[in-house]
Amino acid sequence: MGYGVKLKVWGDFACFTRPEMKVERVSYDIITPSAARGILEAIHWKPAIKWVIDRITVLNEIRFDSFRRNELSGRISAAVVKRAMNGTEVLLRQTIEDNRQQRATLLLRDVAYIIEAHFEMTEKAGDNDSAEKHYNMFLRRAREGQCFHRPYFGCREFPVSFQLLENEVPPSYYQDVKEKDLGWTLLDIDFENNMTPLFFRAIMRHGVIEVPPLHEEGNA
Repeated sequence: MGYGVKLKVWGDFACFTRPEMKVERVSYDIITPSAARGILEAIHWKPAIKWVIDRITVLNEIRFDSFRRNELSGRISAAVVKRAMNGTEVLLRQTIEDNRQQRATLLLRDVAYIIEAHFEMTEKAGDNDSAEKHYNMFLRRAREGQCFHRPYFGCREFPVSFQLLENEVPPSYYQDVKEKDLGWTLLDIDFENNMTPLFFRAIMRHGVIEVPPLHEEGNA
């Protein structure tokens, strides 16, 4: 295991969309490990390292809210884009007036989590790469609030605030709840196996969800 970090993340809204909901967005009850990994990568990532989520602590009560908004009903097809790249004159734009569709979103509000993770060195690490070097780079960037791009909770309109935790983890709203089954949850995407989605059974014990390794037996 590489160097471990603890990061507190919070925001007003979040939406970690369930893939089985095709038309309208419905969020999972908690942040998914893949979304947590994306937050860490927004702060510091290089091809030499791979982030692994170890556990997630749910700090606030899980609360949902819903609203409706106007969205585009479709998107420009890949075939049209390819024709444009080959020099064919095609219309590469969409207007909301012609493609408006109202969709409902069931999202989380007032979210806060502790992400505990570590990184592992990859085969792309060079002679100048070391675990200590990347660990210190992450600490410096997290302390100063630096990031390659603003991390977000599932959708770009839900930005993440973050703080490096170097002391004890604050108590969870669910610290007195022995066990709560949150159902099957997206673990991550297996990019080495035809982008296969992997799922795990998220069990929250005293506010903490232990995240299994990517290829552990029992993941769906």
